[in-house]
Amino acid sequence: MSSTVNTAQADGTAFVPSAMWYFHHEGKLLHTGLNRRNRRNYMLVYYFTTLGGAVLKLVFVLAAWIPAFAAAAPYDIRHVEPLNWWVGMKRTELQIMVHGENISELQPSVAYPGVQMTGVERTDNPNFVFVNLKIGKAAQPGELKLQFKRGSTVVTSYPYRLEARRPHSSERRGFDSSDAIYLIVPDRFSNANPANDTAGMREAAERSNPVRRHGGDLAGMQAQLDYVRSLGFTMLWPTPVLENNQPQYSYHGYALTDYYKIDPRFGSNEDFRTFVAAANARGIGVIHDVVLNHIGTGHWWMQDMPAADWINHGTTFVPTNNQHTVAQDIHVAPEDKARFFDGWFVESMPDMNQRNKLVARYLIQNTLWWIEYANLSGIREDTYSYSDPAFLNEWNRAVFTEYPRLNIVGEEMDARPHMVAYWQKGVVNRTGFKSELPTVMDFPLTDTAPGALTAPESSGQGLIKIYEIIAADYLYADPMKLMVFPDNHDRPRVLAQVDNNVDLAKADVILMATTRGIPQVFYGTEVLIGSPKERNDGVLRADMPGGWAGDTVNAFTGAGLTAAQRDMQQFVRTLFNWRKTSTAVTRSQLTHYLPRDGQYVYFRHDGKQTVMVVLNKNPAASQLDLKRFAGVIKGARAGRNVLTGAAVDLTGPLALPAMTSAVIEW
Repeated sequence: MSSTVNTAQADGTAFVPSAMWYFHHEGKLLHTGLNRRNRRNYMLVYYFTTLGGAVLKLVFVLAAWIPAFAAAAPYDIRHVEPLNWWVGMKRTELQIMVHGENISELQPSVAYPGVQMTGVERTDNPNFVFVNLKIGKAAQPGELKLQFKRGSTVVTSYPYRLEARRPHSSERRGFDSSDAIYLIVPDRFSNANPANDTAGMREAAERSNPVRRHGGDLAGMQAQLDYVRSLGFTMLWPTPVLENNQPQYSYHGYALTDYYKIDPRFGSNEDFRTFVAAANARGIGVIHDVVLNHIGTGHWWMQDMPAADWINHGTTFVPTNNQHTVAQDIHVAPEDKARFFDGWFVESMPDMNQRNKLVARYLIQNTLWWIEYANLSGIREDTYSYSDPAFLNEWNRAVFTEYPRLNIVGEEMDARPHMVAYWQKGVVNRTGFKSELPTVMDFPLTDTAPGALTAPESSGQGLIKIYEIIAADYLYADPMKLMVFPDNHDRPRVLAQVDNNVDLAKADVILMATTRGIPQVFYGTEVLIGSPKERNDGVLRADMPGGWAGDTVNAFTGAGLTAAQRDMQQFVRTLFNWRKTSTAVTRSQLTHYLPRDGQYVYFRHDGKQTVMVVLNKNPAASQLDLKRFAGVIKGARAGRNVLTGAAVDLTGPLALPAMTSAVIEW
């Protein structure tokens, strides 16, 4: 075109009409797009120019003024979330986020029996509209149409499904102290479908590089469910499986780029649901790893923010101070507290503003959606203390209103018991904060145990440190609702932490399997996967042997395992399959005795069963005098060594081989 149209508003400022550009050329009508943020309605016609002898006429037209063109308006709907919903939910309110070019210019409407539109919310971005619905008890499963109108004219519409819930969905049981959890990093466990290793995503698989993707997937995890069950585990926790379309470090899953989409390198949404169903069929529940605090910079929101305050600090990286103490400090400077909660976790993880009620509602509904869609048995919430505390309580209440028997565990990665206890429901805090989170991760015990097992014994170090951590249980509202673990994906492998001493690694696993709480074991512990002693995430999250075609060592079949690996695998299998049968360990009281002579003894007892645990770090064979424990043994004369099956005489000293711990029941 040889010239432009320059227009002005009444106040003299320039504007660009909210209009399509239509080119009439040789009888054809073409359009090039719309200024997406201008909401004004004008009609401008004309001018002409000659291009190579052809007459080209430029016409600005408005669908609002010329209804015949309404259907051609560029209100293309790009995202509708949640993807669907269910009838019969206890929470009858639903908020649907609709993203489309200038969609907020239109008026939503719904006509479906039992469903009422209660309001519409808009933001400073015209490409978003939030539709509030109430789904009454009379509503039936089916497809409703979200219509978007200008006046009485329907400009565009979207089919939205209301599904039927599973029978007794709201009464599903979550994980508790009767369970044992197997933690998997999906990218590093098993690759059953090499065809999806890249799946058109920004970061391709490169197995030789410890910080790149390696190709593990949902099909691989599903193929090994019988193996997981054989080890005695009743719950499986994969680290996040949602899309992480980041240019690097995407394998760990904690920089989400789509809250409603399984990463295609793992599979599809339906693949995830199939995986959960296959696990459930084997008596294994699945815990979903949720990230509320932050997203990845590759999230589509970062290209078209739903609201200016959707992300803390907008698109500018302002790091958190990472000082967890400020969340609980009654003397804290407001600026320091705000920096902890509102700062970005890292530069590639923008921080969600959960004080924005639309953000809060979005995140709450997303959690409920995945529980219902995939039939989940629990939630693990990442970086728990970094999120807004008021929002966290609202989120917990919403989940437990819908699923009162579910469980949620939150991560507060701190080695001090009082720091972790602050976040557990029922704890009285001087700040006035009353948490709604039932279960917390026992990092204090995890971080203390390896040093206690390897340090020389004295009055101030060694096994007494484990005793002191357990003695601090008075800080918690419910010590049985602590997740206990030898290591996980954020800690060096337990074998490395105990200086590659397999006997001490076994002692650590015994401790976590038999103390109070809910045990979790990191994949590969049972075949002695190691790591550097200093944390190195890409290395400690190593590939599971046998998970890839061509592996010469296979943990799943036993092929190529060393004698030590086979022994450790059988040890884990024996311990955790027995644990499922022990009411004393899974439900009852703990009584422990001060450590002596390199031995820490504690009992689990419920009046029907007694279990005696001896953590023994002595480098030479020793005798344990049982008379000291007569008050708990109560005249019992014989027991059974759970790990060996051998009979144990309780009337005399207990003989313990060097570095050998014991679990005895009667």
